[in-house]
Amino acid sequence: MKTTTLAAVCSLALATSAFADPLEGRWQTARDDNGNSGIIQVAPCGAALCGTLVQSFDAGGNPIASDFDGRLIISDTVAQGGGAYRGKVYSPDRDKTYNSRLQLTGNSLAVSGCVLGICRNGGTWTRVQ
Repeated sequence: MKTTTLAAVCSLALATSAFADPLEGRWQTARDDNGNSGIIQVAPCGAALCGTLVQSFDAGGNPIASDFDGRLIISDTVAQGGGAYRGKVYSPDRDKTYNSRLQLTGNSLAVSGCVLGICRNGGTWTRVQ
């Protein structure tokens, strides 16, 4: 009985990971207006995907403490098909939340967004292994 239960739990865990969204994982952001960058951990949050800033770096690539560590950077993000995602992205350097357009191509994520008709290219993020 224990072996059957263990096999069922392992099968469920493997099946769940097989259905993970391709956007899930850790992403190195492009540098912002201040030269800083960060690592964003993307994971499911309800029916959408969210990304939390888990580590910050200065312009030299050195780890730094940031007031934004632990903050949601990506929120309400859903797949549109063909690697496209729509949702919200917060920009700490401008303290603005944009309606985001994300385009996933392999291990690269093109990030852009608009707020009140003002659009911004957030650069290309790279998947961190």
